[in-house]
Parts: sequence; structure tokens; C-alpha cells
Amino acid sequence: MSEKKMSLGETVALLRRRLADNEDGATAIEYAIVASGVGAAVAATVYNLGSTTKAFFVHLTGMF
Repeated sequence: MSEKKMSLGETVALLRRRLADNEDGATAIEYAIVASGVGAAVAATVYNLGSTTKAFFVHLTGMF
């Protein structure tokens, strides 16, 4: 078997092409950003609902 050895320049060019075509990392980062946004929205909602719910039950127990 005769394999041609690549020069350093050819190796770097090949790696650049492979990295430019690979978008898996970018997609993972995009999903992480979306997930963190959703998590922040859920946390804010739970925090606000928690305060409202606590006030409701305090008012409700004051009635008895």
C-alpha cells in the first residue's frame, strides 16, 4: 500500500475544511442559550407565583 504523506500545509487546510463544515458545536451552543433562557423564564415565573401564592394563603388563613 502506498500512502502519500501530507505536508503540514495540506494537513492544516484539511483540518480547516473539516472544522468549517462541522456545525455540531455551534448547534449545541445555540441549544444551551435557548435552554438557559427558558430556565430563566421558568425561575422568574415560579418566583413571582410563589410570592403571590404565599400572599393568597396568608390572606386566606386570616379569614378564619
